[in-house]
Amino acid sequence: FFYLWWRNDTFICRGVLPNPMRFGFKPVPLFHIFAEKKLNTTMEEKIKRLLASVVHPETGQDIVSSGFIEHTASAEGKVTVVLRFAKARDPFAVKIKNQAESLLREAFPGAEVLVVIKEGGAAPRPEPKLKTTTGGIARVIAVASGKGGVGKSTVTANLAIALRNMGFRVGVLDADIYGPSQPKMFGVEGYLPDAERIDGEDCILPADAMGIKLMSIGFFIKPSDALIWRDAMATNALRQMIHQTKWGGLDFLLVDLPPGTGGVHLAVISELKVTGAVIVSTPQQVAVADVRRGVEMFRADKIEIPVVGIIENMAWFTPKELPENRYYIFGHGGARAFAEQNDVPFLGDIPIVQSVMDGSEEGRPAAGTDPAVESLYRSIAEKVVENMAKTC
Repeated sequence: FFYLWWRNDTFICRGVLPNPMRFGFKPVPLFHIFAEKKLNTTMEEKIKRLLASVVHPETGQDIVSSGFIEHTASAEGKVTVVLRFAKARDPFAVKIKNQAESLLREAFPGAEVLVVIKEGGAAPRPEPKLKTTTGGIARVIAVASGKGGVGKSTVTANLAIALRNMGFRVGVLDADIYGPSQPKMFGVEGYLPDAERIDGEDCILPADAMGIKLMSIGFFIKPSDALIWRDAMATNALRQMIHQTKWGGLDFLLVDLPPGTGGVHLAVISELKVTGAVIVSTPQQVAVADVRRGVEMFRADKIEIPVVGIIENMAWFTPKELPENRYYIFGHGGARAFAEQNDVPFLGDIPIVQSVMDGSEEGRPAAGTDPAVESLYRSIAEKVVENMAKTC
């Protein structure tokens, strides 16, 4: 693991200087792909980068990329931003103004911050899209869960292997910024991404694990480090991973989302053309109750991403010595019943299997090593492909 060292807007890798602190550098354990890079960003760019974390609730897009920023200025300790809303009396204008002021005051303590609302006139003009490496990705599947602890990351890893076994080119984006698990799942915790310059742009090289292209914030932090980041920092790191990773040609990119619904989910939805969503749950009602929130998020106006189906994980346990017995430790059929009642396809149920746990611990997903598990996940993967062909 390497820290980045910062002084006067200069980032430098620890290996460049034997003792960077002697030269006035401070350690900053943040995500950056360059060994040495000068960040000559203007104040306008810094302001816009901050405000890119503010999302208009109606459009689901951030206010920078969707063109709500009419003007920014900074001089003599004063920061001014003019927001232009095409709709007169936009119901979200004051809320967005307050969010923008709060971010700017925190980023520029001591400065006078003025955010002005203008209404009517021309519709916002979206800013030019940034260059991206996602052009070769055919389909993006968001793997989500309403609640943590239901095995979403394990399902993502094994589903990726099952799709690979079917002959598809597959990548995994670990978007669970605060709890990245995929490096452990695939046994590549020690991977340190290199950068490669392609067509004048610096790209991050993903890990290649069992034939899966994998990118995770976990490659840039110690396993023991806690990411104490605000949403703006998390979503900016995520954007960089999305648009600067050398994905190449992929049939499927699986995005392992964090539990719940929040800023990271909105960032993924706004930055990637998500083709469909898979929801993972366990059978008990306390987990199924949160599935509804996940389904409704994808079905919401302005998002409208097809829910490809629901997977019921940890559905039952069968002891090796009693192969005919099933013990429903976490209840029985809750996710299946929800799917049937809410017109959502049910993709299948996955029992508690020792090899799945062992594979996660050893960094080799069981769908690639245990024929019984591979059969379970292949059945689910086939339904995912079939349902996506019908609805996406």
